[in-house]
Order: sequence, then structure tokens, then C-alpha cells
Amino acid sequence: MRLLGNIIWFTFGGVFIALEYFVASFLLCLTIVGIPFGIQTFKLGLLVLWPFGKTIKEKENTSGCLSIFMNVWWIIFGGLAICISHLFMGVLFSITIVGLPFGRQHFKLAGLALVPFGKEIIS
Repeated sequence: MRLLGNIIWFTFGGVFIALEYFVASFLLCLTIVGIPFGIQTFKLGLLVLWPFGKTIKEKENTSGCLSIFMNVWWIIFGGLAICISHLFMGVLFSITIVGLPFGRQHFKLAGLALVPFGKEIIS
């Protein structure tokens, strides 16, 4: 089911969403200040490519206060908008029974898009 879900996801839009994340990541990494945000956007892009079968978990060694500070900046400067778009898509996909697995993946992405610092993706 994971392989089939990932193939359908990739074919019907996942590749385009990931491309948007990768372009944004590249643009953020052009500045020194944007590098940590670019790395988090790249992490989102990798998850968007093949989301089925992956889970998100808190890192064991977080940088403490720094990850909270970075998450606050992330939420203010775009993370909230990304989260809302994934929540909206999750609700749209969850209207039908066939779209429920895809809606669930969007809800997972929304959680990571809101506070990506201090999280890791596990296959």
C-alpha cells in the first residue's frame, strides 16, 4: 500500500509540490541567514516526494531554546501559510473515502510545516 500510495501521490501532484519546496529551499540558502530555513524547507520537500510510510518524531538532541526561537520565526515568516495550505488540502482530500489516505498525509505535512525545527523524519 505504501508503494502504491507513494506512486499515486508522486504522479498526481507530489512532484510539483516538492519542486516548489526545493526552489524555495535553494532561494533561502542563497543568504547566510536563510540557510537554516532552507534546510527545513528541503526536509519538507523530501517528505513531500514520498510521504507514505514515513513518520515525524521529536529529535533526541534538540538545540533547546534555539529551536523554539527558530520555530517562532518560521511560523511568523511563512510556516503558518504553508500549514494552512496543507490543512486546506487535507480537508479537501478527506471529503471522499478514496482521498482519506492523501488527506492524512497532508495533515502530517501540516504538522511538520508549522514547527519543523527539532523534528526528524523516520522511514
